[in-house]
Amino acid sequence: MDFTDKIVVVTGAGGGIGTAIVRKFTGLGAKAALIDVKEEFCQRTVEKLGLDADHAYCLAGDISDEDSVKAVVAKIMAHYGRIDVLINTAGISGPSARVEDYSFKDVKKVFEVNVFGTFLMMQNVLPVMQAQKSGSIVNFGSVSGLFGYPYEIAYGATKAAVIHMAKSAANENGGNGVRVNAISPGWVNTGMMKSILASYKDVGIENSSDNVTLGPMNRPGEPEEMANAVAFLCSDEASYINGTNFLVDGGMTLG
Repeated sequence: MDFTDKIVVVTGAGGGIGTAIVRKFTGLGAKAALIDVKEEFCQRTVEKLGLDADHAYCLAGDISDEDSVKAVVAKIMAHYGRIDVLINTAGISGPSARVEDYSFKDVKKVFEVNVFGTFLMMQNVLPVMQAQKSGSIVNFGSVSGLFGYPYEIAYGATKAAVIHMAKSAANENGGNGVRVNAISPGWVNTGMMKSILASYKDVGIENSSDNVTLGPMNRPGEPEEMANAVAFLCSDEASYINGTNFLVDGGMTLG
């Protein structure tokens, strides 16, 4: 796979998976625009990976805010002049709670980031790719968006929406050089996983493994394994893959 001089936009670039994705693409020659709610989060990723200014452009942006997204995309276009790949990694898990105990405020917050944030990034980047007649978008779904994982009504619902947004956009754009897909991880060894496991105590689960399904490989995935799948979906090797939800769950959903 070769992404030499391709411009790759990564939201949630300061997180574990976001960092792995930036590492993967820049290692394949790409130039990355890193977006996170605070620029310092992106700068940490850049410093960790030892990237120079030519291969990393850090931006603070609230993807749940329309004006912020428009401003960020405009800055990327002014800086690089094109966008070849968009990876919608940014997302939040929300609290762990039963449906009747989940506050409307928390539900709205999870939807604002996961659904509306992903939508706004797609809405503002698609015209750029359409004008180029080329581009690839990958949304981050989750196995939680495929079945009713307990205590995750907001997170699961948002991930189902994100998967279907990818499918809708793929159907609209498949003939113009722009491909859109989703990736759905199972459990991944990140800070988010640790915080979710810790939050299970809020619903009376003292042993977090009682609510964790790992599947036949009996381990969580690693961020680098998610990045490998994302890079493949965005590569020329995946030129006929459009509108798919790519499961990277170690077989967790096999039952």
